[in-house]
Amino acid sequence: MRWAAITSATVVCAVQLCLAQAPRPDAEGCKDSPLVGRFPGSVITSCKDVADDAFSFTMASGKPNKRLEGEMHVLSYDFPKTASKAQVVRNLNTAMRNAGYTFDYDSGDYGDFTVHRGKTWIQIEISGGGSYRETIVTETQLTQDVVATAAALSAGLTSNGHMVIPGILFDTGKSDVKPESAQALEQIVALMKQDAKLRVFVVGHTDNVGGLAANLDLSRRRAAAVVQVLASKYAVAADRLDAFGAGPYAPMASNDSEDGRALNRRVELVKQ
Repeated sequence: MRWAAITSATVVCAVQLCLAQAPRPDAEGCKDSPLVGRFPGSVITSCKDVADDAFSFTMASGKPNKRLEGEMHVLSYDFPKTASKAQVVRNLNTAMRNAGYTFDYDSGDYGDFTVHRGKTWIQIEISGGGSYRETIVTETQLTQDVVATAAALSAGLTSNGHMVIPGILFDTGKSDVKPESAQALEQIVALMKQDAKLRVFVVGHTDNVGGLAANLDLSRRRAAAVVQVLASKYAVAADRLDAFGAGPYAPMASNDSEDGRALNRRVELVKQ
């Protein structure tokens, strides 16, 4: 009986030891990105895959964050307790360099860095608490799914004297009106046809990232580009449209957050 009792206790202890040593499973539905291998022994604790989203990448000192839009994947890992933060930082940093990525930001031992290759951008943030996160964006332009109708534009101009035009798109830092803006432009045309006496200012706005003079110039060029397209492509009489650039002078929201800055980058119609 004594031998049997010892054997049972030994079996229980062995089972408990095996359970303690069994590797944790990755979070359900999560898997490594083919672009970045995991640090050996790490476990995925969460993941997010979004076809159309935006993220602000940390850039080198003195440069504003780089906001990019496109297909986004976020992976969070716990690395082994036997590994030091410095070891994880060194391994991941070296792996990205060996893979040919350009480093746009590197905090050194702190453990955060931003890299890119072509249109793919990766930010890795390594915590001293035993975890790290990868944010990967393959750059595209966000689609504009909501466009104000001519009726909504008319109501806004009547009640407020001005109206934001969602759906007029530009590449970052550029003033060329993108082809995806056609639906929004067509609603402006419909508005102008409904009221033959209507005259409007087309006003460009920016966030406060970058120099004031550059933002004012960009907002003017964007407003002028919208006027030019409306007049040349859609045959809206040029004397019914005036372009104006307000730069960052009339924000809709605080520029302290990316969501606020996104709201501030806009084109508005103002009733003359």
